[in-house]
Amino acid sequence: MTVSRPIPNRESIEVQLAQYRDRYISEDMVAHGAVKACEVTGNRVALTLQLGFPLAGYQAELEQKLRAHLAPVAAELALRIESAIAPHAVKTGAKPIPGVKNIVAIASGKGGVGKSTTAVNLALALAAEGARVGILDADIYGPSQPIMLGKTGERPASADQKSIEPIVSHGIQSMSIGYLVEPDQAMVWRGPMVSSALQQLLNDTRWKDLDYLLVDLPPGTGDIQLTLAQKVPVTAAIIVTTPQDIALADAIKGIAMFQKVNVPVLGIVENMAVHICSNCGHKEHVFGAGGGEKLAAQYGVEMLGSLPLDIRIREQTDSGKPSVVAEPNGEIAAIYRDIARRIGAKLSLEAKNYAAMAPMITISNT
Repeated sequence: MTVSRPIPNRESIEVQLAQYRDRYISEDMVAHGAVKACEVTGNRVALTLQLGFPLAGYQAELEQKLRAHLAPVAAELALRIESAIAPHAVKTGAKPIPGVKNIVAIASGKGGVGKSTTAVNLALALAAEGARVGILDADIYGPSQPIMLGKTGERPASADQKSIEPIVSHGIQSMSIGYLVEPDQAMVWRGPMVSSALQQLLNDTRWKDLDYLLVDLPPGTGDIQLTLAQKVPVTAAIIVTTPQDIALADAIKGIAMFQKVNVPVLGIVENMAVHICSNCGHKEHVFGAGGGEKLAAQYGVEMLGSLPLDIRIREQTDSGKPSVVAEPNGEIAAIYRDIARRIGAKLSLEAKNYAAMAPMITISNT
């Protein structure tokens, strides 16, 4: 006996869709505003969803899950999933940077937690997911991104002798004081000079249509951090820590600083969470366990993900090919890409900068 299905309509599609829960979106697709178009012609449904974060590595899985979920009300489903990354509002009132939609600060309260390694891999992960990405090395005293991106000795070009072109590596744009000085030259500068140099690197670089600019901050809560928070249109921040108590204590200061200057903290990335012996596979929490989760719960922010203490991460980054590009299909790259999607999804929930999204109107007498 053939069971007849009810003829679908937009209301039944949206009711069913509202019951689907995705791991990257905190609310249902309908409430999230993801339904861009829904056309019903007889038994055929043409549904277009638009999400505000890059998801190239997740799109096929999401489509499969949605097809299965909507099958009871849409047997003939033409499903299209799009990604549209919007510029988001900045609470500090700083002017937008030309060519940059969103600026995300990657910070840590303490040095040595793997912040720069995390920053470059997250930048590459966002690019792998389909976003246009740049990274600014804000550590004036100890720039490391030229080494990590395999661009040591590169010098940025300048067509007008006023602005500089970003260095492109592995598909992302980058700028660092390390591109402008000799590798062995020490930057013996006081705080105001360092802050001025950061603003010049940010504003004088000709960034090209970036969805995200990640800023790799030096550790601590000093001049660079305050300059960035007060004078740069930072959309949000991410805190990198390790599970050990001393790192967590300093991470708290980083969270408090961004909250004080009204910069949303999207979440915490826990680095060196567990060591896995390459010989026997034994797992050991060298720096403690669960610290990042406790910190996230304490301050009401999301635990974005944890990275293992793995020698490959260090070796690949030191060689100029970070894990996301060295082993794009490996388990470490998969973790970074998962965190990158979570960052994009969390940021998509922030208030949008509609002025930046509006078309430019030109009035002419001709």
